[in-house]
Amino acid sequence: MFFIDVIYMEKKTVTIVGLGYVGLPLACLCARKGHKVIGFEKSTAKIEQVNSGKSPIKNDFLEKEVKALEGKIFATDDLAKVGKAEIILVCVPTPAKNDKPDLSFVEAAVAELSEILRKGQLVIIESTVYPGTVETIVKPLLEKSGLKAGEDFFLGHCPERIDPGNTKFTLEKIPRVLACISPKGAEQAKKFYSSIIAAPITVLKDVKAAEAVKVVENTFRDVNIAFVNELAKSFDKMGIDLVEVIKGASTKPFGYMPFYPGPGVGGHCIAQDPYYLIERARQSGFQHSFLALAREINESMPAHIVSLVEGALKEIGVGEEQATVSIIGLAYKPEVDDLRESSATKIISILEEKKIKAKSFDPFILNESNSKTLEEALKDSDILVLTTHHKELVETLSPSFIKSRGIKAVIDTRNVLDKEGIEKQKIYYKGVGR
Repeated sequence: MFFIDVIYMEKKTVTIVGLGYVGLPLACLCARKGHKVIGFEKSTAKIEQVNSGKSPIKNDFLEKEVKALEGKIFATDDLAKVGKAEIILVCVPTPAKNDKPDLSFVEAAVAELSEILRKGQLVIIESTVYPGTVETIVKPLLEKSGLKAGEDFFLGHCPERIDPGNTKFTLEKIPRVLACISPKGAEQAKKFYSSIIAAPITVLKDVKAAEAVKVVENTFRDVNIAFVNELAKSFDKMGIDLVEVIKGASTKPFGYMPFYPGPGVGGHCIAQDPYYLIERARQSGFQHSFLALAREINESMPAHIVSLVEGALKEIGVGEEQATVSIIGLAYKPEVDDLRESSATKIISILEEKKIKAKSFDPFILNESNSKTLEEALKDSDILVLTTHHKELVETLSPSFIKSRGIKAVIDTRNVLDKEGIEKQKIYYKGVGR
């Protein structure tokens, strides 16, 4: 049915509020599908880059997209131009501050939109929010315009779904879920998303349910990652290789889904969204102790990695004050330049607190690396800690390459390097849970 909608959807003027990791790919997709796109952005640098066909985000696919669509995405900080759009998509950050939801960016963006809101416009919040945000915060702010939601303008929520760096499930191919406060708004929203998404669009009856979808999706992942991270610690004590266990368990064709241990959870979603659910439940009189425990376990992993480093130093006979440790990979996941909630930066901070010298390198984030090449990062280093498994790093870090750099120990926080090959080179190896 959604393919029929694509055929009959007329091209619209669409404003994307916020040209970050969510908004910029969405702006590119809308432009590629023939919609006129206005990008409302506060950063002058981003505005200049996008308008000159350059991506402010380091990502091969996105860089090609922005260049190919030069002139088709008009970035501006002029609020008046936003008012020309028929559809407004809000894609501003919603971080957690001190483990509490921070909706200040959404509130500020919506307050500005209320100044130029006009009849007939469709406003969709894509930013991750806790259930009830659209109806109790966004709606009252927009109605300060004098217009009534559901009658004069349409309002809803379509939680963003994007996996940066994933070339298989690109934005266009990911199914979407939405809900609006009125049936007509939902109809318009479904038609619009069907015009840009080549996957099913599911319309829910309740906006609060749509808001809950995203936080549930990512809290599910957080909880399961916490499960295997805790197993990694216990299996270390039992002398069991968790990677082998997961390999075996994954042969079961039903009732099991593999998750993998690592240095912690990062990024703008998984490390943040559980706090939105925890806090909203607390406001309603319920304590999510299980979800809070999962957060605690995942937040403990950088310190656990440092404990593995300390163990490795003892194994190779190097004192902490004399040691040099190379942190390889800073981004929270491979093939992106996103440093938000990075486990690597937390590991570096703990090492520095312990007076252990830390060098760092990430080919995607050179401005945050204190070494400009991998070779420089490994020079005169005792321990290599792989924290982000960028493809080029994994391919380069062969046992012979590591040996040639004089590395004495490897902490493989992603369990992706050649364990047996490294050990054959007489180099101490320790993975997470193996």
